[in-house]
Amino acid sequence: MDDTKTSLNIKEHPDAEVQKNQVLTLEEWQEKWVDRKIAFHQEQGHQLLKKHLDNFLKGESGLRVFFPLCGKAVEMKWFADRGHSVVGVEISELGIREFFTEQNLSYTEEPIVAIPGAKVFKSSSGNISLYCCNLFDLPRANIGKFDRIWDRGSLVAVNPGDRKRYADIMLSLMRKGFQYLLSVLSYDPTKHAGPPFYVSDAEIKRLFGAVCSSQCLEQADVFEERHRRWGIDSLIEKLYLLTEK
Repeated sequence: MDDTKTSLNIKEHPDAEVQKNQVLTLEEWQEKWVDRKIAFHQEQGHQLLKKHLDNFLKGESGLRVFFPLCGKAVEMKWFADRGHSVVGVEISELGIREFFTEQNLSYTEEPIVAIPGAKVFKSSSGNISLYCCNLFDLPRANIGKFDRIWDRGSLVAVNPGDRKRYADIMLSLMRKGFQYLLSVLSYDPTKHAGPPFYVSDAEIKRLFGAVCSSQCLEQADVFEERHRRWGIDSLIEKLYLLTEK
């Protein structure tokens, strides 16, 4: 890890708190889908997850896998195709419908009685269930516990002021022996207001350290030309594995 950190010239930014009051509403997230401002979606799936997938699954079968703020992530199909059960939560009904359409999966939809106005979309095969609601309302739906959590584009999208509440929900969803794979982004937060928001190593320990051990599996330079519009010239993705202490 130290060698990688040196080669990528990564440093923790002392101004991590600069984004703490940033807020994006649920309506603004829904508008991003309507306006097609979804550059965060990866059509080919997440390459670091693909690289570490076997290690993440550890040869186990029939796992329950949770995708917070899932969008239309193609990785959900990867897990389902391997015989695992996938549950996701997403505020955009458009994103959920696009997932099923683009993956050529038939589905049903039904209201979530415990959450007025919310719906759950289920694949006809029964192994993918996507809840269309506010993530913070999800515990009321009693979705059970999970063996794995894949958190990409979720913690980094949550308003910084809501992170503790978010982490508490994630921890409440974990079964004994869980594996929580977490992708965060490192850049100069004084130059870009977010989202995605900057999440430091110290913040991960603050949020999860009481319950989880954390290991940085990999750090990758993911900077693209489009990121110059954010006012930054460096963007590093960090992949952490959180496990039970």
